[in-house]
Amino acid sequence: MRKLLKAALAAGVAAASLAVPASANHSWGGYHWARTSNPFTIKLGNNLTSQWSSYLVTTSSDWSQSSVLDTVIVPGGTKPRNCRATNGMVEVCNSAYGNTGWLGIASISITSGNHITSGTTKMNDTYYNTAQYNTPAWRNLVMCQEVGHTFGLGHQDENFSNANLNTCMDYTNLPESNQHPNQHDYDMLVSIYNHNDSSTTIGQTTSKFGVNNSTTYGPGETGLSPKSWGRPVAFLKDGRPHTYARVDGAGTMTITEVFWVPGMGPKDSHVD
Repeated sequence: MRKLLKAALAAGVAAASLAVPASANHSWGGYHWARTSNPFTIKLGNNLTSQWSSYLVTTSSDWSQSSVLDTVIVPGGTKPRNCRATNGMVEVCNSAYGNTGWLGIASISITSGNHITSGTTKMNDTYYNTAQYNTPAWRNLVMCQEVGHTFGLGHQDENFSNANLNTCMDYTNLPESNQHPNQHDYDMLVSIYNHNDSSTTIGQTTSKFGVNNSTTYGPGETGLSPKSWGRPVAFLKDGRPHTYARVDGAGTMTITEVFWVPGMGPKDSHVD
């Protein structure tokens, strides 16, 4: 387990050092779904309210333009408030999660071989119900980015004030031109998935549907604050952590990527 945490720390440092230039490698720690051929299909579980469903359709269509992966939207298998993981797929959720300080989070369960076995994303309606963030641009940006993380993509740039790179995998204060992937994201997916595995982690196999609580989480599942995310392993230049790693045991870890509300961070998270 200590080896897994060290690997996550190393991946976080590498991602932080490579994320700024648009030409850089922005693989998220080498994490990827195991599969025996390309293209492969990832199921996106729709646990969303009607205000979000069209944005998931856009995100699914955008990422399916990749030459190595397709996505398909299926009925979700969890309660949005808890957003429990389902092996072999990504559960996409929204709820008014409270004054957590974040707009969205993505969590993945990985094995010691860096294989993703499940993913979850949460969109925090506490902020999207306000005039500032209740816009198509903010909703498209964060939905696209959090789902992109579950494929193994990191950020192209982690400075909110830099000029936009015209990709949803870019932090920004002005989301209008950052609502969709760009060619570099598609090229990065080709690089991440340029090999075949001897087995697969894709496909709905075991649902973990149920009610979660603040202290017990399965692989790929998290609560609403850093208390449940584990140890910070990658940081923005201003010192705010944006990636967390939690050892779950049995050779698995949960890795969480956080999209903080611009100007906010862990100190602004009030939910355990």
